[in-house]
Amino acid sequence: MIKKYLLLVFLCFGVQFYPRDLHPKISDTLQSKSYDYLFERIEAAAEDKFKQAYYLRYFLSKANSEGNSEEIINGYKNYLHYAPDKLKLIYADSMIYAARRSKDNALIGSAYLSKGIVYYGQKKHKYALDNYLIADNYISKTGDKYLIFKVKYNIGNIKYYLGFYDEAISLFMECRDFFKEKNGRAYLNSLHLLGLCYNKIGNFGLCSEINSKGLEEGRRLENNEMRDYFIHSEGINEYFKNNYGTAIQKINQSLPSLNKNKDFGNISVGYFYIGKSYWALGKPEMALAYFMKVDRIFDDKQYIRPDLRENYELIIKYYKSKKDLSKQLFYIEKLLKADSVLDNNFRYLSNRVRKVYDTNILVKEKKEIEDSFNRRKHNDLIFTAITVLLFLIVLFMAYRHIRNKKIYRQNFEEAMKQNGYAPKVEARNGHNGIDDIHKDTVAGILKQLEKFERNQKFLEKDLTSIKLAAVFKSNPKYLSKIIYHFRGKKFTNYIADLKIDYIISILKEDPKVRKYSNRALAEEAGFSSTQRFAQAFFAKAGCPTSYFIKELNKISE
Repeated sequence: MIKKYLLLVFLCFGVQFYPRDLHPKISDTLQSKSYDYLFERIEAAAEDKFKQAYYLRYFLSKANSEGNSEEIINGYKNYLHYAPDKLKLIYADSMIYAARRSKDNALIGSAYLSKGIVYYGQKKHKYALDNYLIADNYISKTGDKYLIFKVKYNIGNIKYYLGFYDEAISLFMECRDFFKEKNGRAYLNSLHLLGLCYNKIGNFGLCSEINSKGLEEGRRLENNEMRDYFIHSEGINEYFKNNYGTAIQKINQSLPSLNKNKDFGNISVGYFYIGKSYWALGKPEMALAYFMKVDRIFDDKQYIRPDLRENYELIIKYYKSKKDLSKQLFYIEKLLKADSVLDNNFRYLSNRVRKVYDTNILVKEKKEIEDSFNRRKHNDLIFTAITVLLFLIVLFMAYRHIRNKKIYRQNFEEAMKQNGYAPKVEARNGHNGIDDIHKDTVAGILKQLEKFERNQKFLEKDLTSIKLAAVFKSNPKYLSKIIYHFRGKKFTNYIADLKIDYIISILKEDPKVRKYSNRALAEEAGFSSTQRFAQAFFAKAGCPTSYFIKELNKISE
């Protein structure tokens, strides 16, 4: 702690150590200079820390003496950029303090956004999200499109980390289009994250296209800052295309740059996929060396994400093959610790991003619609049209109610005829086949699926193809293709139908369960929300839960 504040004093007052005979000369020269000029001097003096410290202090001192709130904040931002990691949050807090005194929403939002970015760089995603949400609250009031898209980009990062890939893709595509002509680095960053998302959803061809586009655009913009990140991304993509040698070569090529940037998150991911590549090549000892590097980063930084969890499963598998019980136990405990960190981080982040950010967007859209109606409420023609429309809607609702009762009854009778889940279907033909998967792999996964269904493991909450593939020691692409081929459904529908079939069976068998609320039934089946349960039940049974239970009770009377 003492060293921390000594370094802060040095950065703020490093000018005292700068040769005194140069102070008057520099000060006289700088008096008439603009902030842009001072900023250029700060950047140019990056190799001379004493000189840079003087320019940093002069910039902030000038802004304070002129009472220029925006430049005061920029002054602290300059310090933040050049400070060591352990001091960045101190300068971020100074930015926020100065911004709040200015009462300017754009400045306050930008300051909180900067603090969130510092936390994200440290992989402290909880605190990053909290600051992004505060920033969004202020920035959304300003109409400043550049800041609004900066928030979108950073929320997209969180959604990517959480596994909401489709939503992240939508945000990154917006950011890519907005930043393309406005900020080259932000544009390249958006492309890079798009590529990572496409990899995660299994579109490896499009991921490669994005990575090639990123390298090409970097050359066009004469910006090489993201070059090695696109190479790193493509190396991981090559692993998923089973090109293990190429994956190792590309990831290794990118690591020096990532080490220079102290990007331990991407370094850890790189080590993991190099290890996985060696493992796939039948070289477990070489793989283990890289898995241990991932473990050291977890020990040092507490950095883990869902795909890195397999790192410990493979280490445990290695020591099991060596019959080393003590090492097995040690890494089982490590895996439990990693699960605890994942569970804690993901539950918090998911709830916050859904309840705060996504809800705010809906509220904003609702307000825009309401404002639109309010502006036109005095128009007699529109009022008349709306009145007629409402009358037609009422008629339609009445008709639909009568029709739905008939449809619901038919669907209910059909559901009552079904006895349990009948998962086996005829294999599908065409381009959605499984010709590219070894028959032994197919047989193994089918056997595990039958056990998974028999033991009702589908009741687990927040089950994803990534998690289940990890349990099956397979990959999400193969698992999803086999489920689609033999069960006739996409993964999400397959799991949802299993859960609903289970709920229907216990509703038939146990009258007590019929008294459960939708929320309780959703919890029983392992749905992440009541709404998702209600939607899945309707899709499967063809009628609402309340109607289904009502008809069951009639039969029992």
